[in-house]
Amino acid sequence: MSQTFLPAVRIIEAGQAHGAVLAALHAQSFSAADVWDEAALTQLLPMAGVVTGLALQGEEPAGFLMLRCVADEAEILTVCVAQAFRQRGIARQLLAWSLMEAQERDADHMFLEVSVRNKVAQALYAGAGFVQAGKRRAYYPDGSDALVLMRSWDV
Repeated sequence: MSQTFLPAVRIIEAGQAHGAVLAALHAQSFSAADVWDEAALTQLLPMAGVVTGLALQGEEPAGFLMLRCVADEAEILTVCVAQAFRQRGIARQLLAWSLMEAQERDADHMFLEVSVRNKVAQALYAGAGFVQAGKRRAYYPDGSDALVLMRSWDV
């Protein structure tokens, strides 16, 4: 039996030059009401404390995670993986990258919001040690609630 080996995933820091790539990835991952366009993403990229990891499978953009660090807190602003690259551990690698980045920037806590309807993402975050810290009612354009999740490091 032969096996097909995929090129290793590497994560690079995205900049404004990657705006169109990030927008295309975001459009593949979210409903039209939730998509961030290129203009929105390129406005966020240079903001103080914002760092974005772009996952590449070989040379193909596979997903990204945008993180904001302020004082001793970090927040995942968005994370997405292109349809063709799902179920390959890319979101888990992006999440691990974000945790390391946050710690390097002296964050003691990380927060994020996730839809109550997104069970796959909830399982990913639970596996990385996130716990529910709150709920935002009717947070998303479709009217669904958001769970506010948090992870802390020993401080």
